[in-house]
Amino acid sequence: MTADRPPATRRRGVGEQLTVSVEDYLKAIYDLERAGGVGGTTDIAARLNVAPASVSGMVKRLADQGLLHYERYRGVTLTAAGRRAALQTIRRHRVIESYLALVLGYPWDRVHDEAERLEHAASDELVERMAQAIGDPATDPHGAPIPTREGRVADSRHQPLATCADGDHVVVAGVSGRDAEALRTLGGLGLVPGARVTVVAHRSAAGALRVTVHGAGGGDDRDCHVPAALAALVYVA
Repeated sequence: MTADRPPATRRRGVGEQLTVSVEDYLKAIYDLERAGGVGGTTDIAARLNVAPASVSGMVKRLADQGLLHYERYRGVTLTAAGRRAALQTIRRHRVIESYLALVLGYPWDRVHDEAERLEHAASDELVERMAQAIGDPATDPHGAPIPTREGRVADSRHQPLATCADGDHVVVAGVSGRDAEALRTLGGLGLVPGARVTVVAHRSAAGALRVTVHGAGGGDDRDCHVPAALAALVYVA
């Protein structure tokens, strides 16, 4: 009889395993790279809610494992192996989110936290069965692209709604899925992936917007006020 795999680790290659903590670090660094090019120690600490001293130790360990490059005073970037591992974790997370929403009827404001817990425990086989069961979707419930099994991901760089000009006609491509309260508010306004939006006016120097959401929820057009903090979470094409 073979021994069960320890629940806190995931196999990366022959004789190699990634811990839950390592997967979280790689995913956080990937997100920071997408946002600004490199992940600084302070940025990583803030993203993971850990002490900067803990980040320094983990960065050295991951560099020794060949998962990232580290340059003093410049931050860290993932190696090809680190990026592959990060995308595997992101795929598990987004497939689980999609399965929870499409099969189990979870609202989009609850799937992120559930997926955070399940992404480390679910086997790759289970995640692939989930993906097949829901037709291998290209995006998760928030519009974020789901990496392929081969580790490829669509370029999803879109413009924040907050940066649009008056009179712009746009389509919501995605919404940041971390803040449950913000998602509930945006859902109530109809600002969901696929929604067609016209920016009517900037209401203040702080970036608040007045927009028209066309056919929100399958009904009539809806005029609404979008605070700057919420407009920054909505990405449009």
